Amino acid sequence: MKTQVAIIGGGPSGLLLSQLLYTKGIDSIVLERKTKDYVLGRIRAGVLERGFVQLMREAGVSERMDAESFIHDGTQVSFGDTMFRIDFAKLAGHPVTVYGQTEVTRDLYHAREQANGKIEFNVEDVVIHDAKTSAPYLTYSVEGEARRIACDFVAGCDGFHGVSRQTIPKDLRREYEKVYPFGWLGVLSETPPVNHELIYSGSERGFALCSMRNEKLSRYYIQCPLDDNPEDWSDAAFWAELKRRIPKEAADKLVTGPCIEKSIAPLRSFVTEPMRWGNLFLCGDAAHIVPPTGAKGLNTAASDIHYLYNGLREFYEHGSKAGIDAYSEKALARVWKAERFSWWFSSLMHRFPDQTEFDLKMQIAEIEFLRTSETAQRAMAENYVGLPY
Repeated sequence: MKTQVAIIGGGPSGLLLSQLLYTKGIDSIVLERKTKDYVLGRIRAGVLERGFVQLMREAGVSERMDAESFIHDGTQVSFGDTMFRIDFAKLAGHPVTVYGQTEVTRDLYHAREQANGKIEFNVEDVVIHDAKTSAPYLTYSVEGEARRIACDFVAGCDGFHGVSRQTIPKDLRREYEKVYPFGWLGVLSETPPVNHELIYSGSERGFALCSMRNEKLSRYYIQCPLDDNPEDWSDAAFWAELKRRIPKEAADKLVTGPCIEKSIAPLRSFVTEPMRWGNLFLCGDAAHIVPPTGAKGLNTAASDIHYLYNGLREFYEHGSKAGIDAYSEKALARVWKAERFSWWFSSLMHRFPDQTEFDLKMQIAEIEFLRTSETAQRAMAENYVGLPY
């Protein structure tokens, strides 16, 4: 087979790039190592920055998102029983959109299928060849059958454990990492959200987050030790602990019910540089990971797609390589700002095992400064709704 852009990874970033390229008549093939049902079964964040929402509209896949999403003009931050609101609309001039990543992915699959887009599932043994040349190609297998794709460019949207980043020689890439000494225990429940906006809560017992997917589906998280297992937590134990960590006015309103999904996610900050090697471009988790505090994972992937899509569009429409040559530098400049925000917000809201009394006093002072300073709130709001591309 031959295509213009070979995309490794059939998650939302790979699908969004494929759909955006399609709107400009640029051919692509998407390779996904799992099944479509598996990809759609992954439960992920659902807070979309303004830039991501605009990309969905540009790709022609925003109809259901625009009809069914929730617009949040702010968020709640609490420590103990003190809760205050960050007003995104007032301070940053933009809201955020709450629409589940699973639904984003579902919409993108539907669009690619309607356009007869080429997606290969159950792909194994992907190898990227000649990425430094003008004629790269991929080899892989599906159910034991060997296949090959010749292409102009390769977009690595295959996540942290994918082949794309590993293809760049180790002596040419530099990796930066911070592993946090705790995880998030998350549950999904068919219950109404405790609040119409998200609540980020710090407490003496650790962090908690009250979120939602829709008006009848809630997503809640609590900070937990890394060696915990979801099976260690009964539904009753989870709800009791969540109530201890959120303000009393929220705890009193909390509607509990059976947990239909329960998992523990580790927290990590990670960046690899550069994000381009020859005609191979890294996007999303293949190049960087943020802790989920502040919901920047999917959104930083979307900003990568913005830069890469526009660089490829300029190349095919005008013969200019300026966009693709600047891709890594532009993407990383924004990635590091998102990493800073996620690190700052995580450091602010969590309890750390080695935290001293001084550290705790500094944390409390920082939260109090955020509560009382409009300038600090504006900085948080601008980062949360999404820095401009």
